[in-house]
Amino acid sequence: MDQTVDNRTTMATTASPSISESEKNAIIGGVLLSMLLAALDQTIVAPALPTIARALGHAEYLPWIVTGYLLTATAMAPLYGKISDVYGRRPVIYAAILIFLLGSLVSALAPNMLVLVIGRAIQGAGGGGLFALAQTVIGDLVPPRERARYAAWIAGTWAVASVAGPLLGGVFAEHLHWSLIFWINLPIGFLAMAIINNPLKKLPIAAKHHRIDGLGAVLLVIATAQLLLALNWGGSTYPWFSPEILGLVACSAVFWALFALRLLRASEPLISLEVLGNRIVLAGTLSMFLLQAANIGASVYLPVYLQSVVGLSVSESGTAMLGLLLGTVAGATFSGRMIPRFVHYKRIAMVGLILAIVCIGVLSAIAGHASLLEVEILTTMIGLGSGTTFPVSTVSVQNAVDRAHLGVATGVLTFLRSLGGALGVALLGAVALGYGLPLSAEGSQTHIELTSAMPFVMIFLTAGITLVLALIALALMPEKPLRGKDEHAEPPVLGE
Repeated sequence: MDQTVDNRTTMATTASPSISESEKNAIIGGVLLSMLLAALDQTIVAPALPTIARALGHAEYLPWIVTGYLLTATAMAPLYGKISDVYGRRPVIYAAILIFLLGSLVSALAPNMLVLVIGRAIQGAGGGGLFALAQTVIGDLVPPRERARYAAWIAGTWAVASVAGPLLGGVFAEHLHWSLIFWINLPIGFLAMAIINNPLKKLPIAAKHHRIDGLGAVLLVIATAQLLLALNWGGSTYPWFSPEILGLVACSAVFWALFALRLLRASEPLISLEVLGNRIVLAGTLSMFLLQAANIGASVYLPVYLQSVVGLSVSESGTAMLGLLLGTVAGATFSGRMIPRFVHYKRIAMVGLILAIVCIGVLSAIAGHASLLEVEILTTMIGLGSGTTFPVSTVSVQNAVDRAHLGVATGVLTFLRSLGGALGVALLGAVALGYGLPLSAEGSQTHIELTSAMPFVMIFLTAGITLVLALIALALMPEKPLRGKDEHAEPPVLGE
């Protein structure tokens, strides 16, 4: 079909919705509230795990309470983007919330560990959609030139979840009942649905007369699940070069190859080849993938470093992590506010990444004798620098596609962001084990000698190298002028 006809069709079906400012704010508040649900359930469970093990038994399956959620949340994220492009945002985000609440109900009523793990997997199947759809809906409502400032809201949502999750989880498990961790989701979820119900009806369906590639979806979920299982089990449950891990990696590679073949041959693939072939989408999602690999991986081992080298207790190390967290929120907020003021907005993130690289390099150099103040300053600056990338990558990717492909592009970005975090934890875990780090470091340990700090030197150094790769990917990303209100319905050229 002629490209002009395609563009006219896209413009006809993607006209800007006539939504008032109050309705827009209600929708954004509602989707961020639903996103908070999914983010909370990544952090709220950890403090309650010992209590759950005592109540339900089978403590050997405790890791699956976390893994089951992350597995399904990551695998399902790109599917929701495509489905919402075809059937509209409102029914799909409603479905995601209801699936999440069903998983919460199953988890709260779980009589044994198996049912709890199943409930958590169901939660993740809904939570993965909430991550992707929140950003997609904001993309529907706000033109790219103004969209970056909402990145601060998203970063703030994650900050609240990161701080409130462990606190609530600990209080519920210690003073009330562990099942409240899941019961609390029900009123919040129904409140979010009530807030977005009427105004969300006004959002148009972006891509009419399309269908979902069911076979492609199955292949993607299987390939992702096997890869995540290998990353979670490698080095902990099984050795990295064990037949189990190598078998999972090989099977995952086969299914990824089948998925790629399906993308090439399907009449309407799950992920549009136009989107995948877009240089902005490729570079933007790759930079986010690498950034999350460094950030999440380093944040997992930073508390271990604070306890075993700096000499903090478990609770003190948790408090000391606030510098990294608040720095990330501040960086995202600053970047979001500055993007509309800069023609070359990509430079904001590049300068931020350079700052983060320098600071994590300094941290690796002084890891064996750093004071708490030095660590706090450096980790805050690392968060501040890396945080600038989130709005730039998200807005660039969404600005590179038309509304008909907005859900797919955002879903791919969310998927690779989650996958990058899992890969980063596995990569830095392999580095830690390779240098003899005992991963069960106790908070009562005193300072160790510089030679014993070598695992952390290498962990921070590896994270720094990963940030350098993220910077290179960002530098290679083409920079496209951001569309404003008057250009919101204009479809860009996807192959650019």
